[in-house]
Amino acid sequence: MRLGLALGYWGRGPDPRHLELAREAERLGYDSVWTSEAWGSDAFTALTWIAAHTSRIRLGTAVAQMAARTPTATAMHALTLDHLSGGRLLLGLGLSGPQVVEGWYGRPFPRSPLTATREYVDVIRQVLRREGPVEVDGLFHAHPYRGADGTGLGTPLKPITHPLRRDLPVLLGAEGPKNIAQATRIADGWLPLYWSPQRTDVYRASLADAPDGFLIAPLARAVVCDDVAEGLLPVKAMLGFYIGGMGHAAKNFHADLMARMGFEEEARRVQRLFLEGHRDEAVRAVPDAFADEISLVGPRERIAERLELWRSGPVTDLLITAPDPHTLRILAELNDRSC
Repeated sequence: MRLGLALGYWGRGPDPRHLELAREAERLGYDSVWTSEAWGSDAFTALTWIAAHTSRIRLGTAVAQMAARTPTATAMHALTLDHLSGGRLLLGLGLSGPQVVEGWYGRPFPRSPLTATREYVDVIRQVLRREGPVEVDGLFHAHPYRGADGTGLGTPLKPITHPLRRDLPVLLGAEGPKNIAQATRIADGWLPLYWSPQRTDVYRASLADAPDGFLIAPLARAVVCDDVAEGLLPVKAMLGFYIGGMGHAAKNFHADLMARMGFEEEARRVQRLFLEGHRDEAVRAVPDAFADEISLVGPRERIAERLELWRSGPVTDLLITAPDPHTLRILAELNDRSC
């Protein structure tokens, strides 16, 4: 099991620790570093900055939002950064949800998310293979565009720039069972939002047809500390926001996922409290047990024991959200020792 560093997206401004953490992760032998985006900083610019200050560590987006760019624009970002970094890019994509797609990007959320994702990946694959002009007669992505409001003058094109790697890895951030199953057919890997090494059966059916070499790269917060309850507070805060705030009362993919993982009553309570404006109470309502299962928190000995649970399952890459170089070093030492 390889280790990666997940930096997420910026808050109010750039986090001055991110570059330091990325360079330390590379020094410690971490395989990859990942950036993300929501409705503020974008994933590719920050990753390019990190690429310029590192030399070996692979560079991933976890995730770049599909609604933010046309698939050809995303492919242009990918092939450009892959060239500049010497072939280090891992392209992680996510569809996001209706609240972000329609509220932030001002676009309709696709009526068929599976079809929209499949077409998006198809376009990117065609660009990167560069075997001919990109042509897709899709429901959501048509190349060339043939809509009634177009000029009819669109011409099929292939990229001027020759991609460095035609097989640049594409990973998908998927939560629903059908979306995960589709990822095993059209992508090179999957980026789970929540992964519990104690509940791998939740995903067993969806991953049944995953091919050899398929990447499973969940994110997990890690912190070496004496007080487990205190260390779990940032995890609970994240869960409270995602389960309560990153979705509508009638359509919240994150809350649905927590429910499928055995915490349905708790997920609905967190969601209700958050939507009613009781945000602090919503965070407190997140079960410690769930927060603990999807993270690595506590003294070194406890983390060592729990890390073995992660290593014993199908996870290929564990993407660590860590607040300090000390935690990164401890995880690297424990993972190397286990190997």
